[in-house]
Amino acid sequence: MYEELILKGLLGGVTALADYLTAHVLTCLVPAFFIAGAMNALLNKESITKYLGAKSPLYKAYPIAVVSGLLLAVCSCTILPLFAGIKKKGAGLGPAIAFLYTAPGTNILAIALTWSVIGADFAVARIVLSITFAVIIGLVISTLFKEEVPHAPPTPIGCTCDPGTAGQGGQKYVILFIGTLVALLFVGTWNLFMENKPAGIPLRFVILPFLILLVIIEARRWFTQDEQKNWLEETWSFMRTIFPLLFIGIFIAGVLSALLPEGILGMYLGSNTVSANLIAVLFGTFMYFPTLVEVPMAKMFLDLGMARGPLLAYVLADPVISLPSILVVRKYMGTKQTIVYVLLIVFFCTLAGLIYGSFVG
Repeated sequence: MYEELILKGLLGGVTALADYLTAHVLTCLVPAFFIAGAMNALLNKESITKYLGAKSPLYKAYPIAVVSGLLLAVCSCTILPLFAGIKKKGAGLGPAIAFLYTAPGTNILAIALTWSVIGADFAVARIVLSITFAVIIGLVISTLFKEEVPHAPPTPIGCTCDPGTAGQGGQKYVILFIGTLVALLFVGTWNLFMENKPAGIPLRFVILPFLILLVIIEARRWFTQDEQKNWLEETWSFMRTIFPLLFIGIFIAGVLSALLPEGILGMYLGSNTVSANLIAVLFGTFMYFPTLVEVPMAKMFLDLGMARGPLLAYVLADPVISLPSILVVRKYMGTKQTIVYVLLIVFFCTLAGLIYGSFVG
């Protein structure tokens, strides 16, 4: 009996890890790490702190953080190296958290898919509440945990340009270069791609090689060898720090998923109660699914009898926090800040489910 449970749990963990490695590492995580490395090695600190720094005006910092998150169709794990990159580069804690929350919870593809699969009212509630929560949580944590404004660092060793430039092209080329990397991430995470009818090859696999070649050309043409080396070193630093924590968390989530009793959702989540919404939020936290996957899963839960209130609570929580993301966020924010961050998400998502459920029935 116990041997079977142990084997089932281990198989669930291995399967979850294998699925994530094959489906997300190459096209999702790797581009995200390269973006984070580029931001940390090439982007002048003032380019970040000017708009997202701890002393930046709130009316500028938070809209920019939210809009940046809206443009990235990534899950809570893929956003981590990007969050680590802008935080390490000097972004304020509040705007960085708003960015961290928005990208997996309210990205464009997820909202479009939610609209078409579950309904317009559900999609509108998701995007409005996610943006609201992102700003509120960022403001609360930045108020509770005051941070020192870091001093501008000296010009990196090997940089032959004036401060605020990179290579021969200056910061405008850094922005364009990061834009190409973001495009690479966009295409890699674009699950709603079209097919080439003559060959039947997914369109993204035609675009990806072109973008990879463009990244190589831009790096060699716009940046010095020292800057290219710094970019790759920063990318590797993020990878070796974050990958182990991600793999551990994904494995644990897979074990829990395999051991969860069948029928438990319909039994406890069929009504719009506080306990039902709270269970839905906790379920979304521990039963981690990559971004966009939560939408068909939510449709399945809805068909199985889950109430729409707990369903929204689940959808709001699932892409944003997970065991892997909590482990990594703690490393960059600290234990106290991470605990507050998780508790705020659980509270607001539960409250959102109750409010939405009371209107839709």
